Amino acid sequence: MRAFIFDFLVILGALVMTLGVIGLLRMPDIYTKLHGASKSVFLGVTVLAISGIVIGGEAMTSRLFLICLALVFTTPVASHVVARAAFLQHEQMETAGAIDESGSLLHSDESPGWRV
Repeated sequence: MRAFIFDFLVILGALVMTLGVIGLLRMPDIYTKLHGASKSVFLGVTVLAISGIVIGGEAMTSRLFLICLALVFTTPVASHVVARAAFLQHEQMETAGAIDESGSLLHSDESPGWRV
């Protein structure tokens, strides 16, 4: 029974990551591509780690849990850093009706974040 659950979770994780790659190729701009890539990688790796927890022993379970915990903290930070770098390089949103709500303060000399 554990082998069937393991197989199902591995296939599910691979499917989620494959859908993420398809989304990465089809999205129009860097911001939506980043959203699709970060979510699919996080979910895909988490499902694969859960499949390892199902089939693995106690030592493997603790390692995979730590990997999932690291992903919880690093994925949003990495996505934010890449999106901010794209924004500071003046990457435009190509989505119809997209509005830049950050205002002009970010690109002015008064903003300390602009010089970083």
